[in-house]
Amino acid sequence: MNFLDALHTSSSGLSAQRTRINVISSNLANINTTRTPQGGPYRRKDVIFKSIIPQKSFSNMLSSQMRSGVTQVQVAGISSDPRPPLMKYDPEHPDADAKGYLALPNINMIEEMVNLISATRSYEAGVTALNASKSMVMKALEIGR
Repeated sequence: MNFLDALHTSSSGLSAQRTRINVISSNLANINTTRTPQGGPYRRKDVIFKSIIPQKSFSNMLSSQMRSGVTQVQVAGISSDPRPPLMKYDPEHPDADAKGYLALPNINMIEEMVNLISATRSYEAGVTALNASKSMVMKALEIGR
């Protein structure tokens, strides 16, 4: 693995985790949203990741796969949670149905906070890997002096 492969791999992970943190933040911000432009309560969102092989010439790609199998991560999409909304009896709320039930987003704050901590730790690990790569290059440059 060369220096640029390490940088590209780390930066792709940082970008993917940043998207994940933004989606989790949106879930937490909309935990009580009962009305959306699409109608109904806010639907919890999840980020879907996929691994990609860096774009190179065929011979470079073949030799890199034979050596290390380095891949990067990319956000494949953002999906809505298929679980039904939580129903709460609140006949005074303006968004309640005819029976007095209010549809609330099916978002568990504890689950979202655990996901946020996991994404933050993954982001920090990516920053650490990026800094380690930078430090190795700086040490290699100092050897040449």
